[in-house]
Formats: sequence, structure tokens, C-alpha cells
Amino acid sequence: MLPPFIIEQIRKREEDERSRQDQAVLELPIPRPRIPRRGEGAAEEEPTRGVIILEM
Repeated sequence: MLPPFIIEQIRKREEDERSRQDQAVLELPIPRPRIPRRGEGAAEEEPTRGVIILEM
């Protein structure tokens, strides 16, 4: 048999999980940024990418 305080902790976690699942979720219709395909906009400058190495 489990001690009462452990049973209480399990019950509390289950209630918290249930309340999180019951919360309403609102999704906003945010337009996604347009990403040009390869070949499209070839005249445009490519974004700069690089690698940074940190020694500790």
C-alpha cells in the first residue's frame, strides 16, 4: 500500500493533467511567410549562413 501523501500527489497530477487537456485552444489564422522555391527569385541575394565555434 502506498503512503497517503503519495496517493494525494498522484491524484493532484491527474487533476492537473485533465484540466490542461480541457482548456480551450484558440488558433489564430496567421499567414505564413512566402518562401521562394529554388529557381524562383534567383536574382535575389541568398541569406547569409555560417558556423560559429566556441571553445570553453
